[in-house]
Amino acid sequence: MKLMIDAEECIACGQCKSVCIRDNIEIDEVAYETGSNCFECGHCMAICPTGAITLKIFKGHENRIEDYNPKELPVNYNELLQFLKQRRSIRWFKNRKIDKDTFNKLFEGAYYSPSAQNEQDVEFVVLDRKLNDFMKHVYDIIRVEEEEFFRIKEFGDYIKGNSTKEHHPLLWTGQQLILTFSTDKTSAVIANTRLELLAYALGLGGFYSLFILKADEINHEKLMEFFPQIDKNKHIYSAFIIGYPKKRFRRTIPHNEINVQYM
Repeated sequence: MKLMIDAEECIACGQCKSVCIRDNIEIDEVAYETGSNCFECGHCMAICPTGAITLKIFKGHENRIEDYNPKELPVNYNELLQFLKQRRSIRWFKNRKIDKDTFNKLFEGAYYSPSAQNEQDVEFVVLDRKLNDFMKHVYDIIRVEEEEFFRIKEFGDYIKGNSTKEHHPLLWTGQQLILTFSTDKTSAVIANTRLELLAYALGLGGFYSLFILKADEINHEKLMEFFPQIDKNKHIYSAFIIGYPKKRFRRTIPHNEINVQYM
């Protein structure tokens, strides 16, 4: 059994049963579990009007439980849409690094991120002092495609000290990189997107690198040699270069129209 149900607080209203997608709760005089089908999504805990239900895995994390009024949203549609409109990829950064406390603020967004089957297996690595070593490791893997992609060739020349480029072909002026690992691509992308939006709210910025992800696609096992502490079944699904923007943009740019079909 994975739930703790306070019989004195339970009013047998049935709200927990109504949101359980695993049919793991029944109502008699009080609510009770029917078996071990619970995958600890927490819907029952979140909807209980009296707070009678808690999950055993969250024991000791009571400080994370926060009541709120579901009819009052902290941001309205127009405000959020305007925020999304003003988001741009940032490649020009100040010569200033993000401190650990600020990174921890960003990871709060990932903490509350949904994941496939509630696996919650997303992990992050912040590369700073080992960033150059990691980029050399990436090049050793993706150089097999440098004849196909000129950017990889530029990257190799830069690594070898043969480049005339002023800035790093993959990092530009970035000095810190966030890698997102997971067994599920969608879970990783959602988590990093939430982190990214919080970054912009804190005056930070960044951009995604598909060339870094190529290393995982080309030779996952070799790439993971750099991360012995990470489960080898997890892949890097997001590589986000982050920092303090040196440039500030002034207006939105039109995008191609989105094709939407209602069927």
